[in-house]
Formats: sequence, C-alpha cells, structure tokens
Amino acid sequence: MRFIYLALASFLSLLSAGSYASETSIADVSNSLNSTWVVLAGVLVFFMQAGFALVESGMSRAKNAVNVIMKNYMDVCVCSVIFWALGYGLMFGINTSGWFGSSHFLPADLSDWDWTFLFFQMMFAATATTIASGAMAERVQFHAYLIGACIIAGFIYPLFGSWAWGSIYDGEGWLKAMGFVDFAGSTVVHSLGGWVALAAVIILGPRLGRFSHSGEARRIPGHNLTMVALGGFVLWFGWFGFNAGSTVEANSSIGKIALNTHLAACCGALGYMLVSKLFKQAILLTGTVNGSLGGLVGITAGCATMEPFFAMLTGVIAGGISFLGPKLLASFKIDDVVDAVSVHGFCGAWGTLAAGLFYVGDLFNLTRISVQALGIGVAFVWGFGIAYCAYFLIDKLVGMRASSLHEQRGLDFTEHAEIGYPEFQDTRAINQEALNAQR
Repeated sequence: MRFIYLALASFLSLLSAGSYASETSIADVSNSLNSTWVVLAGVLVFFMQAGFALVESGMSRAKNAVNVIMKNYMDVCVCSVIFWALGYGLMFGINTSGWFGSSHFLPADLSDWDWTFLFFQMMFAATATTIASGAMAERVQFHAYLIGACIIAGFIYPLFGSWAWGSIYDGEGWLKAMGFVDFAGSTVVHSLGGWVALAAVIILGPRLGRFSHSGEARRIPGHNLTMVALGGFVLWFGWFGFNAGSTVEANSSIGKIALNTHLAACCGALGYMLVSKLFKQAILLTGTVNGSLGGLVGITAGCATMEPFFAMLTGVIAGGISFLGPKLLASFKIDDVVDAVSVHGFCGAWGTLAAGLFYVGDLFNLTRISVQALGIGVAFVWGFGIAYCAYFLIDKLVGMRASSLHEQRGLDFTEHAEIGYPEFQDTRAINQEALNAQR
C-alpha cells in the first residue's frame, strides 16, 4: 500500500512539473512571437522612410533631388539617436504627473521586451519628424532643417505622445486617462507632423515664383512622377506594419486592422478622384497618390476599432480632404511642396475624429467625440505653437531660408556639392559654383 502511495505521489509530481514546463514553454513561445512581429513591423515602418524620400524627391524639381533625399536620410539617423537619449523617456517613462515621463533616459539596462518596444517607437518618431521635410522642400537650409528635426524628435513629438500614449511603466498621460482614441497615431504622429510642417512653411515663405504678384498660385511640377507612384506604394506597404504593428503583439486582430488599412487607402484614392470630377478638374497622379495616403493617415487612429464599412467611409472623406486642403492653403499663399499639411495634418485630424464617431459597438458617442476633438485641438496648439516658436528662433539665430541665388541654382550643389542628374547639367560649372558657395 505504501508502495502504491509513493508511486502515485511521484506520478502526480511529474504531471505537475510537466504542466508547469508546458505553461512556461507556451509563455516563451508567445513572447517570442510578439517580439518577432513587433520587430518586423518596426522594419516595415523604417522602410516607409524610403517611400517618403521617393514621394518628396519626385514632387520636387531635379535640381533639389539630392537635398530632399538627404533630409529624409538624416531624419532617421539624427532622430533615432535623439529619441533613444531623450524622447523615449519623456514619452514612455514613469509618468505620475500625466504630463511627461521622468525615467528611462539614455536607456542602457532594459528588459528584452523593452528593447523591442523602443525600437518600434523609434521608427514612429522618425516618421513624425520627416513629415515636415517635404513641405519645406526646395528652399530650407540643410543645417537649419536638422536643428528643427532634433527639436521635433526630442521634445515636440514625445511630449504630446506622453499625453496620448504614455506610460508603459507607471502612470499614464492625461489625454489617455480621458479615453482618447488614437490607436496608431493619426494625431500623435501624423497631425502633429502636419502642424509642425505648417509652422515651418509659414516661417519660410513660398518658393520663388510659386505665386504671382497678384497672388495667383502657379503650379511648380515635380521632376519624376514614377518616383512619386513608387513612393506611394512603398508607404502603403509600410503602413501595414505601422497600423497592425501597433497591436504590439501577434494576436488575431491583425487581419482586420490590415484590411481596414488597405480599404481606407483604396477609398482615399477614389475619394480624391470623385471630388476632382465634381470640381471638373483633371485627375492628377500626384493627387491620387496623396488621396490614398490621406486615407491611410485617416484610418490610422481607428483601424482597430472600426468596421470595414466605416474604414472605407473614413478613407473616402480623407481623399476629398486631400483635394480641398491644398486649395485652402494656396488661397493663403502657403506653399507646401508635397501637400503634407493637408495629407497629414487635415486628414489626421479627420481620422482622429472619425475614430470617435465610428467606434465599434458605440457609434456617435458624444462624450468620446468631445474627447477626440479636445485631443485634436491640443495637438494643433502644441504642435503648431511650439514649432512656430522654434522655427522663428532658428530663423533669427542661424537662418532658415536658403538665399535666392542658391534656390535658383538648386540646393543639391549649393548645400551638398553634388547633383542627382549630372548628365543634364554642366558638371564643371556646377562643381566650381559649389566650391565658391562653400567658401
């Protein structure tokens, strides 16, 4: 009898140990899958920088192609370091006040998951920063632009992000506590970047020849529409990581988020085309690409909390906004080379409002809508206000605007001593002018 008892006890002990090992194994596999998915999504968001470079360079003139791409390239390099050192702590550190994080600066000792999350959020910071690049293309000094990029990545973006998304350690942002819905950043990333871009172009002023003496807007076409279309596809591709990766875990909701993202992009292009026909204007490739990007920006806030029909409606309206927004800005003589303010600022604000309007299972809840409207307003006041002050100071201290001579010749060789299309220009004369400019 004693032997049977001991055998039974041993069996139960082994069974319990096996069960524990199985549970541990399942948890390890789940953590590994989550980390793998978030890193992959972060890589997709990183690849969006290539899309921005293609779209912005293609919509600019050939003489500024290198300068535009250089700004996109250095956005990633500068902003990643700044966000690691300062932005991550401000945005996601311990936030007992509700206003900003107060820990995890210069992080050097984090858990495996925290390193994964930091990498993913670093790519978001670079995206928010690079939005302003295209808007101020063709007339901003390179060093002045980089100073502004550091301010965005290290202060403007993480502070608002802490209000809407922070913290992951202790406490939470005051907007988040109120129930603000912005799943992947229609406002936190895109609208904020759009409002920064608006401040920048107001400080810079329009390009030479963009408006006549009577105030009539003149179109300055870009040099390569193939690059614009390819950049649009690259951004669209990367956006699946942007939105679906914001689950920060590999769960079953990813499929619906990706579907909503895709449908909104498709309907954004269709919305632009419908409004173009309504106004009896030509359907432009640049406008169509921006329409789909507007749809992507619009759905980013509510991609996880909308049914597909409302995602499509959000995209259609965003596409119409991408058509009307540039005309509104042009009426105020505001020159936005790639229509970043309209696509990111205006469409991001609409998408954030739509996330409150079309919240699944609780449509048109006035309380939620009012919180969304508050978040939109705060983002504008903060993003535009601080950016305007920062760019004003940069302009007064180091100068924002390139000289008229450099703008006419192109910023490729006056800023970088090289050009993107040497076969189209007299290389010897350009090299000599570049040397003279550097002296």
